[in-house]
Amino acid sequence: MLRHIAPIVLLFISNMFMTYAWYGHLKNMSGKPLAFAILASWGIAFFEYCFQVPANRLGHEVYSLPQLKIMQEVITMCVFASFACFVMKEKLTLNYLWASMCMVGAVYFMFRAA
Repeated sequence: MLRHIAPIVLLFISNMFMTYAWYGHLKNMSGKPLAFAILASWGIAFFEYCFQVPANRLGHEVYSLPQLKIMQEVITMCVFASFACFVMKEKLTLNYLWASMCMVGAVYFMFRAA
């Protein structure tokens, strides 16, 4: 069971770093030069990869590559929605729900027995 859960936990952690690296500078570094934001984002992205690479290595032992990819996309959407709402103070609209429903369909097709 741990072999199935560990990749998911690592992907969540990875996505927290990724989301902050991609979008955190919009809130926290708007007054800084672009080069500074790029270098800071690269530094944060290093930690993303420290979790993402092991997640995919471990995950590929129990999941197919397409299954890993759709899990990553769903996790990204969950982390992004939380980040947008709580950090960036964006309103969650019904479009998040509709996009999530599309992803549920994608998960179904990736994980169903072919």
